[in-house]
Amino acid sequence: MKTLLKKLFFIGVGVALFASCKKDQTIETFNGGTAPALTATVSSTIPLSYVNAGLTALTFNWTNPGYQFASGVSSQDVSYLLEIDTLGANFSNPNRQTLSISKDLSVTFTQSAFNAFLLNQLVLTAGSPHTIQVRITSSINSVTATKLVSNLLQFTVTPYAIPPKVVPPSTAKLFLVGSATGGGWNNPVPVPTQQFTQVSATFYTLTVALTGAQEYLFLPLNGDWSHKFACNKTASPPVETGGDFGYDWNDNFPGPAVSGTYKIDVDFQRGKYTVTKQ
Repeated sequence: MKTLLKKLFFIGVGVALFASCKKDQTIETFNGGTAPALTATVSSTIPLSYVNAGLTALTFNWTNPGYQFASGVSSQDVSYLLEIDTLGANFSNPNRQTLSISKDLSVTFTQSAFNAFLLNQLVLTAGSPHTIQVRITSSINSVTATKLVSNLLQFTVTPYAIPPKVVPPSTAKLFLVGSATGGGWNNPVPVPTQQFTQVSATFYTLTVALTGAQEYLFLPLNGDWSHKFACNKTASPPVETGGDFGYDWNDNFPGPAVSGTYKIDVDFQRGKYTVTKQ
């Protein structure tokens, strides 16, 4: 009799566990939603000027996608991704501006903030009109199956010039020095092989042979160690392909790992340099 009762007990426990598992493994069915409708407080031209930098440029508003599941409207938090890109790039431009927004259904930008997107991220030319497009994508927990893309808004915008992030050399010249170069740390450096070409008041470029796993600096005056342009490995860690730089910062730039010919671009407007293998 005891044996029979024991068997019945374990059978009952097993049935209860099975029922519990079935309940816990119930999968919610996603029934979709409606793509957000994106609007803006300006129609075709976004006003930007240095004088009004602190004033509002525009506000974007969008509708809730109203995600539906089998059990009803989703109670989960919806996240949004606002994207700004140039006309024709189809939001595939690696320099497009993206901004993650949680829950909110609007975002406002000052003229200075929007201008910074255009100059620093999209790298548009100041003083020239450009056509940009804006869209917003909604999702739940960044799950691809839940992504919905809004309509496109198109604007004409002319970014204004701002003071460069790093003041360009007063000499209007720039030189490369370091163990990664043919001239080593000898100063003055050999010219013209280690002298940058000035493309504009804030942009310099140089194509040069570099020795792998070595370092270098930029000098505003050949033969003078008083000042330099360098990096800060603690505050803004650089990589061999580039990064941030500043005036009289503490650290040498890390050279590429492999020897070869490289193009070094120095952008004082953005305070960034890039290194590209040729």
